[in-house]
Amino acid sequence: MAYDLITMGRIGVDLYPLQTGVPLPQVTSFGKFLGGSATNVAVAAARLGRRTAVITRTGDDPFGTYLHEALRGFGVDDRWVTPVPGLPTPVTFCEVFPPDDFPLYFYRQPKAPDLEIDAHELDLDAIRDARVFWVTGTGLSEEPSRTATLAALAHRAKSGTTVFDLDWRPMFWTNPDAARPFYEEALRHTTVAVGNLDEVEVATGVREPHAAARALLDAGVELAVVKQGPKGVLAVSREGVTAEVPPLPVTVLNGLGAGDAFGGCLVHGLLAGWDLEKTMRHANAAGAIVASRLECSSAMPTPDEIEAAVTAGAVK
Repeated sequence: MAYDLITMGRIGVDLYPLQTGVPLPQVTSFGKFLGGSATNVAVAAARLGRRTAVITRTGDDPFGTYLHEALRGFGVDDRWVTPVPGLPTPVTFCEVFPPDDFPLYFYRQPKAPDLEIDAHELDLDAIRDARVFWVTGTGLSEEPSRTATLAALAHRAKSGTTVFDLDWRPMFWTNPDAARPFYEEALRHTTVAVGNLDEVEVATGVREPHAAARALLDAGVELAVVKQGPKGVLAVSREGVTAEVPPLPVTVLNGLGAGDAFGGCLVHGLLAGWDLEKTMRHANAAGAIVASRLECSSAMPTPDEIEAAVTAGAVK
């Protein structure tokens, strides 16, 4: 049976401080969580009842073992999560300064195993057959992951729904100009593009949300989703359907996993055949719920929690 969703990209261990408003030098205790954007999207969709799997790589070390155990615990198939001898599993620290300051510190040296995904090891038939396939901009930042990502997209050839999470992380690139040609190539093979204002500007050179959405559609996608931060989210389809949804009121604790929750619920809505506005409202609610919690993966909401937030018009 085909998967509802296969994601491909980052995985790692998130070590988040258990004290808020405290800089890292003064933090005394941390929580350990499964992390990585593509991985969290698979977790979020699994929490909503979808059959999901992730394609990624870890170190051959105890943290890698932990990530396998965590994935299985969340109901995500880990058959395509493989070890890379000699490279450590990545660790990410953050600082938590609500409501809008969450500096990230990536420890991915000398190289992250998830950038060692090789095109020759991909299960291309499973990728083609998945109802949704999700890739990220980070996967384009280095070889052999770049070639593997583009090969997977080309083989899939827009069968089903193919999502490109623009996922711009400046520390993984020399500059935006270095990224843009690879983003443009990925967009030619995808049906849905998702990104915030910084990310759509990297992909298209345009920052104004409506213009950026049009540029993404011109680049080849069928649906452009532009996250506007405090102004909510804008979604525009090739058929001319537009949904612009404000954010849900929420007391933010840690905003770092909100985009991944949004992504998992976006996938769920697309698979369910919801109209564009309903999909955006529910995805917004999923993101807001996770923003009200410290962790990312284990904070992903259930369908009932999302429905309650949409009904209430706020995260209680």
